[in-house]
Amino acid sequence: MALIVQKYGGTSVGTLDRIKQVAERIAAARKSGDHIVVVVSAMAGETNKLLGMAHQISDNPARREMDLLLSSGERISSALLTIALNAIGCPAVSMTGRQIGLQTDNTHTRARIVQIDAERCKSVLKDNHVVVVAGFQGVNQKGDVTTLGRGGSDTSAVALAVVLKAERCEIYTDVDGVYTADPNMVPDARKLNTVSYEEMLEMASLGAKVLQLRCVEFAKKYNMPLIVRSSYNNEPGTLICQEDAKMEQPVVSGIMYDKNQAKITVKGVPDQPGIAANLFNALAEASVSVDMIIQNISAEGHTDISFTVTTEHLADAMTVTKKVAEEIRAEKITSDADIAKISIVGAGMKSHSGIAATMFNTLSRENINIMMISTSEIKVSCVIDHKYTELAVRALHEAFDLKSDPALQGNNVASAPDKKMKAL
Repeated sequence: MALIVQKYGGTSVGTLDRIKQVAERIAAARKSGDHIVVVVSAMAGETNKLLGMAHQISDNPARREMDLLLSSGERISSALLTIALNAIGCPAVSMTGRQIGLQTDNTHTRARIVQIDAERCKSVLKDNHVVVVAGFQGVNQKGDVTTLGRGGSDTSAVALAVVLKAERCEIYTDVDGVYTADPNMVPDARKLNTVSYEEMLEMASLGAKVLQLRCVEFAKKYNMPLIVRSSYNNEPGTLICQEDAKMEQPVVSGIMYDKNQAKITVKGVPDQPGIAANLFNALAEASVSVDMIIQNISAEGHTDISFTVTTEHLADAMTVTKKVAEEIRAEKITSDADIAKISIVGAGMKSHSGIAATMFNTLSRENINIMMISTSEIKVSCVIDHKYTELAVRALHEAFDLKSDPALQGNNVASAPDKKMKAL
């Protein structure tokens, strides 16, 4: 008998009817002979509702109390799903993060998992019951409830799968897999059968909403196969696993975009050792994550530094940057929140030249100006004006022929002239 961990997102358990349908799916999987552990998110909209209630009472509610409040959403989902399972003759037991033995550090609202003592879960599984776990939460050494932050239920599910030595972890959501681009933006986007951990990490960090970054990092670290599937149908979904040299690997697997970006430019910075370190150390101390960085060539002893942050960090980043700019006597600071990051991702890029050139050539043909560029072995990202986001995604999807089957793509570089261009 295989042990399978299934995770259901908020839309999958968003109503009582949906919860009943999920219960039927779980019961069917159990009848096939598998042991099932289920991790659930809060019902769709529940977390926002709780947040709104807290902020009606206080502009700055204590994080400890917010953790206790927000963890209730997942507890409600797990209890209701367990009731639904038992009602159709599928024996099940619900458990909170504390009861499953998920221990975290002391950082409220974004705790990290320290360990999971899953002995109680194993005992219930031996009794041939389904275990339904409230995701997103754990308990710290003080005995206080903690939450794991964005994507916490996904992370809970993968961590449990690792500890229980599950065969795989299935992530059920409202989409039926990972696509070459956002299907809402690119109608002919194609579902990918298989994606490597490395590709999925890049996709998650670049704006793909299917899986959160922490979840994929955990899966990659412990080589836990992930399957992204829809809870609304029985399609096979997308497998995320270790890259296999035997797999037919397209050069570019997907086009990602992220409009949640802002650019800050510090002009007239003295071109001296330690200046950049002062700025980025200060941003790090303020917990502001910096993504792309560009420093211009020095002219007359001064240079310009540009970097990007998420839009929610823009105000904090500007406050820190203005303070540092005064200390180093920089000339001027500007910000721009009307930008987007467009990225191409593919493990096959490691062994093919001309990919970056094809991307730049495509954007040029559409008269889209590139403000910043960042690359890795399997990714090329460009910052552009946000109003060209949809045009850029569609043009790149067509340029790399991502609607076609990988076996028919060849090098999936758009045209002969592009193939001849050298890589960045």
